[in-house]
Amino acid sequence: MAQQNIYDNDAFYENFKSLRSDEINFNDIIETPILSAMLPDMKGKKILDIGCGMGQHAMQYSNAGAASVLGIDISEKMLGYARDKNSADNITYRRLAFEDLNRLDERFDVITSSLAFDYSEDFGKLLRDIFALLNDGGYLVFSMSHPISTAYDGTYDRYTRTQDGVRLYANLHNYIIEGERHFKWVVDNYEVYHRKISTLINCIASAGFIIEECQESMVPEDIANEHPDKFGGVVHQPDFIFFKCRK
Repeated sequence: MAQQNIYDNDAFYENFKSLRSDEINFNDIIETPILSAMLPDMKGKKILDIGCGMGQHAMQYSNAGAASVLGIDISEKMLGYARDKNSADNITYRRLAFEDLNRLDERFDVITSSLAFDYSEDFGKLLRDIFALLNDGGYLVFSMSHPISTAYDGTYDRYTRTQDGVRLYANLHNYIIEGERHFKWVVDNYEVYHRKISTLINCIASAGFIIEECQESMVPEDIANEHPDKFGGVVHQPDFIFFKCRK
């Protein structure tokens, strides 16, 4: 059985739900539009969404005409929300960790993931398992926190600031050192895995994929200026990285 993860922590879950319910948030304003633009035609396709969370993407794929959508996640709270708020006849939700993808005995035309692979300890194995689940010619489209972001280890300020605390630019420290990162985000000891961009690319290629597209996110300057409390005025640092890969 998949172990409990941070999203089943009450404080973390409630904070995350609050962030996603805000009309102006990183996921809906920055991340989702880029990921959606990279997707192939989903009509009639069999889809797997890894780390499906609250089910927003699964519902998006259902509405786009997917034949079926399987959303998997480790969090009972997230899956409960998804089943309640983002359900459809062609969507199935299942509790399954991505370490256990080899338990699936079906194949898919498109596999997606939104900001879940940061939690993967063995990124190479994850990609090999995904490759095995795809039909020939199938696509993997995913987003992750950008390595510039995951390099942060909690031992320094993420940003250089003015005397008034306004962010001037992002600091980069220990980028070359890969592995676990622990820091405080809502709860103590929040954990992600940091990898260099070259490692991400090499793992994708080693799994057998052809990279068709790679994107890095930007906060549009007008949005940053309109919402400095949320986006901090820092418009030159990519928060997310995206890959479209074909088998």
